[in-house]
Amino acid sequence: MLKKITTGLAAVAATTALALALPAAAYASSPDDHSEYWGPVYAKHHQAKAQGWVGVDWDHDGESNEVTVRGRLWDLDDRTYRHGGKCAFVKFEASDFDHDWSPVSYKKYCGYPGSKPFHFQEHDVFSLRAKVCQIGPHSNYPVKCGPWQYIYTAESE
Repeated sequence: MLKKITTGLAAVAATTALALALPAAAYASSPDDHSEYWGPVYAKHHQAKAQGWVGVDWDHDGESNEVTVRGRLWDLDDRTYRHGGKCAFVKFEASDFDHDWSPVSYKKYCGYPGSKPFHFQEHDVFSLRAKVCQIGPHSNYPVKCGPWQYIYTAESE
């Protein structure tokens, strides 16, 4: 009798687990979709930093995509502006499927010791890279940039 009850409970548990798993599987991303965390990416001398998340959604044919980038930009320069302090600046470039690069987004943040969130979307991206710099509070010219860091490339999928 105890064996029949145990077997019955095991069957109910397995059926319940399967029923709960099916709706989740229906919303799972296709194998061509991609997401990961990127960074941190630093300016020269580590006076500014950016990091975040990148997600890529491909169409059903695998010929077009939409890239979503979310992140935060930190101003790590504790000097006053009068003593040479600068703001944080991050810029992004994307290459299309012909490998032509173009700027797609940038963000500036002044506010040591804080940070500011940012996000953007771009279509038909083969590769995406980020560079973090510093910039004067009233300037349009970034300085003290770190190197470009790739945060996504279709080759890695």
